[in-house]
Amino acid sequence: MTKVDPADVELVPKSVDEVARWLAIAMREYEEARLEAGDSAEAADAARIQSEQQFFPDGRLVDEHLLFTVALRGEEAGWLWIGPWRGGSGSEDWWIYDLRVLDGFQRRGIARVVMQRADAIAREHGAKSLGLNAFATNVAAITLYESLGYLTASVHMRKELSGA
Repeated sequence: MTKVDPADVELVPKSVDEVARWLAIAMREYEEARLEAGDSAEAADAARIQSEQQFFPDGRLVDEHLLFTVALRGEEAGWLWIGPWRGGSGSEDWWIYDLRVLDGFQRRGIARVVMQRADAIAREHGAKSLGLNAFATNVAAITLYESLGYLTASVHMRKELSGA
């Protein structure tokens, strides 16, 4: 598959209405990822609720956080959510809360372009660092992040106990 021309990738701020439509989709995917990573249904649901309450009170994104539609030549190809760590104002530590390239657009280099743009956005807002989480099952994403200079800061491990 042909790699994209970075000039063809655009980050378009989501409107309030677009955020509302996106929220249900993104939170469902977040909950599904937690389940895949081994959370119980109750724990995954609790994590989703906590995230919504912390970052989307009244269904609106908290101040200083940015949510973009990732567009490839004008066609929606995914999204990027970035902002200060834990929603704190004026933080030098920024975080990529969610990056998603839709299935039909993957393996073209779009995520790499978006990650490089995320670096620039964070720097423009005074960030000195940019962090993110990746589920261990998402090997392609981890490989991309490592190639962009991200280092593992911690490892959360789990095993299923037989006979329990």
